[in-house]
Amino acid sequence: MSESLSTDQLIGVAIAALEDIKGKDITVLDVRHLTTLFDAMIIASGDSTRQVKSLADNVHERLKAAGAHIIGTEGAEVGEWVLVDAGGLVVHVMQPAVRAHYNLEELWGDSQQARQVTA
Repeated sequence: MSESLSTDQLIGVAIAALEDIKGKDITVLDVRHLTTLFDAMIIASGDSTRQVKSLADNVHERLKAAGAHIIGTEGAEVGEWVLVDAGGLVVHVMQPAVRAHYNLEELWGDSQQARQVTA
């Protein structure tokens, strides 16, 4: 996790970055009680590979500019599902069909304080 930013601050920066490029169905999951690997997860959708890549790139750049340490980004080559790992926060940006197939919300269904950010 970033030394200077709390998980809530990371979430705020990531949500703003997703909303800037019209990310859809943004959901925040608090997973602290399920894993020690990270505190929260954001799941968002993009309508095309290009939008998914752009959303993930914007999240990566905005978090980095805010002072977050980006551990890695995976999946940008294909663009169906891109993961941005910022330590205490993991952001998944997916095309709707991929999101429906993997259904991370159900997989992490015991997460507390799940909240839908946008419809």
